[in-house]
Amino acid sequence: MAGRLLGSLTTARQAAGYTQESLAAALRLERTTIGRWERGVQSPQPWQRPGLARALRISLDELDELLPRRGRQPNVRTPDVVMTPVPLGVEVAPAVPPARDGSGSEEAAEVDLVHAAIPRLRRALDRLGLPDDKPTRNPAELVAEIARASDDRPQSRYGSLARRLPNLISELDHARQIGAADERRHVAALLTLVLRAADGMAFKFGYLDLSARLIDPMRSTAQLAEDPLLLAAVAYVRTETFFATGNLDTAARALELAANDVPDLDTASSCAAFGALHIRAAVVAGRAGKPDRAADHLREARRAAATVPEGVYHGTAFGQDSLRIHELAVAVELRDPVGIERAAAWHPPENLPAERRSHYFIDLARAQLALGRHEDAYLCLRSARQAAPEHTRAHPQVQQSLSALLRTHGTASSGLLDLAAWARAR
Repeated sequence: MAGRLLGSLTTARQAAGYTQESLAAALRLERTTIGRWERGVQSPQPWQRPGLARALRISLDELDELLPRRGRQPNVRTPDVVMTPVPLGVEVAPAVPPARDGSGSEEAAEVDLVHAAIPRLRRALDRLGLPDDKPTRNPAELVAEIARASDDRPQSRYGSLARRLPNLISELDHARQIGAADERRHVAALLTLVLRAADGMAFKFGYLDLSARLIDPMRSTAQLAEDPLLLAAVAYVRTETFFATGNLDTAARALELAANDVPDLDTASSCAAFGALHIRAAVVAGRAGKPDRAADHLREARRAAATVPEGVYHGTAFGQDSLRIHELAVAVELRDPVGIERAAAWHPPENLPAERRSHYFIDLARAQLALGRHEDAYLCLRSARQAAPEHTRAHPQVQQSLSALLRTHGTASSGLLDLAAWARAR
């Protein structure tokens, strides 16, 4: 279909022989979602677009031309997704979150999977540069597997991620050793993204030594990939180490230097990298009690967010919605009641990655607790659990907030007690 004037998403769907119902079934979505896309009310998320393009038998660039261009400037290209698009002809099943029965047993099983996978992940890192001679999957299969893993992390499916990561790291390391120069650069970029996902999982589940250990190989593979935006993503992730040690001045300096090194702010990916570094620097400044510096960084982030749609860029979500979530985080760090009230008037949309939505509610719970609104804090923590159970259960601030709620309630409700027991708070 390349080169044809498609006109609209509806036209492309009809040309591919689909009704709204049959396309929704092929993508494992609701028919109303297809309708919203075609009316321009909502756009497919970045991780949904490769599957949609394959179904319509068009390229990602052609698909981009059919989608609403709200919030884009003419000189900004469509966002790069987490990774190189999956080649045409490779089927990637859309990710479907497991059904929840409300008991917490499935979340607990997923958490157990993560802890069981950590030794295998450590062994895979031990073998970096010394890969096994076992055959690896073909490139198309590896790219498809990385697509799934890259979607698992922002959607807070850590059990699924834990199953994939050790083998992916070993296979990509092997492919990096045996490929030609151009192939090695491409594989190094993919390996960087996989290591970034591993870091996210390790940090969320309290394996801070493993998270810190992942930074150096992540930075090395980003350098081998010769991609400055991957290096910016590594600088963003590296801040976790400084958060853990309380070294906020070093964190601020590292983020500012990385933002200065982002090249050519004329693409969506560059603007997103620049903006993401500044919103994280704003949180660092807020935690350090520097409201003026936080305001400066938020101003730069707003400038970048005005030019790009919300999406996941090199493993990091950025856009107007992500900015608003971080504005709340900054207000909470600064204990700014006006900023908290302003941020709390907004709620994250359902199509935002699950982990991002849960972050918002976790921070809002902290804010409501600080303002003495205990019932609102409890309801926020329930919303965080509903958005991303695995992420919420592993988050230390959730346990701290629940512990504070238990201390302030002489007779805690059964709902609060159940939530505290689920999160193992005391």
